[in-house]
Amino acid sequence: MEGFVIKTTGSWYKVLCGDGNAYDCRLRGSFRMKGNKSTNPIAVGDRVKFTVQESDNTGVITEIEERKNCIVRRSTKLSKQTHVIAANIDQNCLVVTLGLPRTSTGFIDRILVTSEAYHIPAVLLFNKVDLYNDELWQYHNEVKAIYQSAGYRCIDISAKEGINIDEVRALVKDKTTLFTGHSGVGKSALINAIDPDLKLRVGDVSTWSMKGKHTTTFAEIFPFADGGYIIDTPGIKEFGMVNFSKEEISHFFPEMRAVLHGCRFANCTHEHEPGCVVKKAVEDGTISEIRYQNYLNILNGREMELQEWETR
Repeated sequence: MEGFVIKTTGSWYKVLCGDGNAYDCRLRGSFRMKGNKSTNPIAVGDRVKFTVQESDNTGVITEIEERKNCIVRRSTKLSKQTHVIAANIDQNCLVVTLGLPRTSTGFIDRILVTSEAYHIPAVLLFNKVDLYNDELWQYHNEVKAIYQSAGYRCIDISAKEGINIDEVRALVKDKTTLFTGHSGVGKSALINAIDPDLKLRVGDVSTWSMKGKHTTTFAEIFPFADGGYIIDTPGIKEFGMVNFSKEEISHFFPEMRAVLHGCRFANCTHEHEPGCVVKKAVEDGTISEIRYQNYLNILNGREMELQEWETR
């Protein structure tokens, strides 16, 4: 039988078939993905083949089809192993809050670079705008302008108040959409606002740490009432990156990619070389100084110490 993975919980995988039936499956013991260095050989979104055991009506996965794309993270600090968050994604909706909890531009850029690297279109959803004061609105407009200038679609939303929810609902229709972001930014609340029938658990921001509480413990795919699928994910505390060479990182910044062919050197890192058009664009203000500094941090390994996929 064939289907795709809609939930992973340890060694069990829930696989949805074309007829609408879902089976709890395990991975065949001898199975190994070619060249696999991941802690989880199967992720939500993977298309698989499996056989059904008549004894208990569970399945055994025998084959994983080649992925169109995926979002990957490092497993643990200093580990060479990776963890696949989700596979076969049409778009990544990064849910951002600039109040509580505050999402840094460094965090945003690491996720955007990873999305670019795997050819996954990304959209920024600025949630909780109903809670803004004048100071936050000013900061919001500055951050939003940076990413709009870089070519990203940005939508101001409030899952609680229903602001621009129809626009997000239209965005995800007939697509497989991954929702990412810190704990507490309102991913589950947003998904409930888009499709109230899903009734996902919703948490609050901790009053003592000002960080989100974890309500989603495993990535899971839900059929969207208007067509397509929504992937809800656990909150990401920090987002490091894996498997990128220094020479290619600038190609994952769209505003740099548009001009870097004009650099004097083909292997320019846009850090210290003469005749660099990227550095000139930063000086001229056509490329954001903040985005450029985040690029240098990634280039030189000055990333957050640990990237964790949080669970309760």
